[in-house]
Amino acid sequence: MERKEFFAAWSGLHGDTPVSGIVRGWISISYYLMKPLALLKVSPNALTLAGVVASFITWRNSHSWMGITFLVLSLLCDGLDGTLAILRKSASRWGAVLDSFADRLAELFWALAFYELGAPLLVIAFAWLAAGTQEYVRARMGGLGATKIEVITIAERPVRASILFIALVSTHTSFDLVNRAAWMWLIMQLISFVLVFNDGYRRLK
Repeated sequence: MERKEFFAAWSGLHGDTPVSGIVRGWISISYYLMKPLALLKVSPNALTLAGVVASFITWRNSHSWMGITFLVLSLLCDGLDGTLAILRKSASRWGAVLDSFADRLAELFWALAFYELGAPLLVIAFAWLAAGTQEYVRARMGGLGATKIEVITIAERPVRASILFIALVSTHTSFDLVNRAAWMWLIMQLISFVLVFNDGYRRLK
């Protein structure tokens, strides 16, 4: 599959989202990264599940550098499985459901990693719940016909991973930022949920 065809397919699967700016840069990188795996006929679902395994390892090794490494791997798997599915022309409804379920499960392991580092349980629980509810609202909107994502919030999935990344790294320095990072996640996530909920209300009213 040529890059131009890949861009068109990606846009169509994401509510005709324009392929430009940062988005174009990222999916261009993912296109070249996944092309060898597509030639080797690696299953996109296998990559999805690998992301869940990596997030589990992140949780179980949250106090070591291994946790940081596998956090990055889990995020990469999540960002690249869709690209692989397009390149292999195997995008399916089941794959979309599996990907969504895997994302929520992976984020549960991320939240557990945060708690393992010493973050307040209620702060992490509410932030995780807000993140999951935000994604549920988006999925429900898509099921009702509002497939195009019009609001990009300050707490999208890569940002959530980045906040955990900061917390993980800080435990290996003299600056322990775990509690501050947890509160940052909660505040940003609540703002993001309100934005998505308001967008859904406005478009489906």
